[in-house]
Amino acid sequence: MGSFSAFGIKGRESRPPTHLYLDTDCAYALDSSKLYGPNGEDLVWQALRNDAQLESSREPLLASFMHASILSHSTLERSLAFHMSNLLSSPTMLSTQIQALFLEALEKSQCFRNSVRIDIQAVATRDPAVKTLTDVLLYFKGFHALQTHRVAHMLWKDGRKTLALYLHSRANAVFQIDIHPGAQLGAGILIDHGTSVVIGETAVVGDNVSMLHKVTLGGTGIRNVIRHPQIGNGVLLGAGATLLGPIKVGDGAHIGACSMVLEDIPAYSVAVGVPARVISRKVIPNKTGSTLRSGETTIGEEARSIPALTMETNLLYFDI
Repeated sequence: MGSFSAFGIKGRESRPPTHLYLDTDCAYALDSSKLYGPNGEDLVWQALRNDAQLESSREPLLASFMHASILSHSTLERSLAFHMSNLLSSPTMLSTQIQALFLEALEKSQCFRNSVRIDIQAVATRDPAVKTLTDVLLYFKGFHALQTHRVAHMLWKDGRKTLALYLHSRANAVFQIDIHPGAQLGAGILIDHGTSVVIGETAVVGDNVSMLHKVTLGGTGIRNVIRHPQIGNGVLLGAGATLLGPIKVGDGAHIGACSMVLEDIPAYSVAVGVPARVISRKVIPNKTGSTLRSGETTIGEEARSIPALTMETNLLYFDI
């Protein structure tokens, strides 16, 4: 699977669940302990360069592409900005202008810089189609749309809303993924396949969330209020799932494919159907050894490191 094992990705790690919030606090992304070596070396960037060199030797026709996109750059930030500028440029917005926007945003925010690396790890860990880290950086449009959104969201918060909406429009046209620049997304997010994903303006998505194509986080149509779903940490949203209104989905929950969710979903539960209903809730041991249903009292420490990432997690941890 390439060299991303070099920096010790573990697919089921998550930030401890917190209360559902109205803003992402970036605490998870600012934890750099698994992104950099003891001497400050950038482990993700080193692994990416190693994979790019390997892929260049395997496919000589792509050697110049790998060199221009990755190997000629000194940092992951410069490589990402260069590649995204080529994907998003248009006759009215030059690649050099978009590249400058990405570099400015990356320079300004340590949270953004770390989130890029955590997002790469997330895709490499959870998507079995990934063979090398270059796959994620160069070819996965869910990752591309997410990084474009991170820049657009920073512009939105800075009051540069017209430019934010321009980037949003370009990402929608190029990647067929619609994430409003006002939406707040955490780190470690996997948008697999991605086509037709829609995330509305007041939506909040926590850390280590996985979603597939055609997921909709839709609103109620009311202005000037929180009108979109608030998604906790470690949640899995199946293909075609539709979640409408200012509902809350608890940490570690699974939403089945093509489900319609109109009400709150408890933490560490599985919900399926139209309308969605909870078919399973994780039984969690607490420190005293007794068992509690998630959402009834406190969530045990054991469950805090089990994000809902794949159907394999369902079989291991849920009574379905």
